[in-house]
Amino acid sequence: MRPSEIAALKRTDCVLPEESWGELILEESRPEVGAGWTDDGTSYEQRGLKRRARRATRSAPIPPILVGLLRTHLNTQGTAPDGRLLRAVGGGRVRSTEYCEVWAKARTKALSTEEANTPLDEVPYSLRHAGISLWLKAGVDPVEVTRRAGHSLAVLYRFYAKILRGQSGSNSLIDAVLNEAAG
Repeated sequence: MRPSEIAALKRTDCVLPEESWGELILEESRPEVGAGWTDDGTSYEQRGLKRRARRATRSAPIPPILVGLLRTHLNTQGTAPDGRLLRAVGGGRVRSTEYCEVWAKARTKALSTEEANTPLDEVPYSLRHAGISLWLKAGVDPVEVTRRAGHSLAVLYRFYAKILRGQSGSNSLIDAVLNEAAG
């Protein structure tokens, strides 16, 4: 998910079954733009998903571990009055400065000193890139990856093609199909 999609995520957007894959039905985005750029003086806009029709939705399957984390979050933290999962202390939108501060602290705890001194996971958006890269490395069809990520094949190949190159298992996959066809 993009940070702006996470900011808009509501309880009603979540399908969280017991011990199986869940789903997030994304339908809104709340990009942070600054109060000077909005008509109502808020620091964010409420809009549809990036590069999609105004009322379009996108389904994002989520693994059981994330389903469990979201269920725990809802049970312990509840939601904002409008149903959003993540909120600031007063119930408003969590600002990027706030989650970037938390991210910086988490990086120093999770990474070695050497890793922390590199660009590795430098910003929270890196999680999106890591997730998409993981799907590609796992062998998920690129068309399915683009559907889940909410962008085009052109974007996938432009920014993630390096992940697709040099996969050691590629020749084995091709051999298997050729051998099957040869019968």
